[in-house]
Amino acid sequence: MNMSLRQERMRLLALAPETSLDEALSGISLPGYRIVRGPETGLVMARGRVGNVGDVFVGEVLVTRCVVQLEEKTLGHAWIMGESPRHAELAALCDALWQQESYAALLDEKLRPCLEQAIDEKRKAAARDAAGTKVNFFTFVRGEDQ
Repeated sequence: MNMSLRQERMRLLALAPETSLDEALSGISLPGYRIVRGPETGLVMARGRVGNVGDVFVGEVLVTRCVVQLEEKTLGHAWIMGESPRHAELAALCDALWQQESYAALLDEKLRPCLEQAIDEKRKAAARDAAGTKVNFFTFVRGEDQ
């Protein structure tokens, strides 16, 4: 699936930990902005597949959304899985900034590598946690068949 540049950026913002967004934005001189909507938390219906290939199931997912507007009238949107108002606000702010030519190159240089690294570390930590619960099944040969 080919994603547009904005979709890829939105994916990074949604998957990255809130602390990574906060740290990356701390060194940037940010323009003023106002919150237009949210942050609001609610449920949305989601459809998925068991193991990504199995039977289809439908369920509810908790999400937090936010819309901010820069002084230049640019709107930034964010939908974050889970209940995280600050994360949604920061992601919406980054979306709005990434739409500004004056900030896009700076965010691509400073923010993108930081977010990609944080997402990779988050995935590795989840894999380590899951590996701790792995059960190996094996069969003993009892010798009764001989």
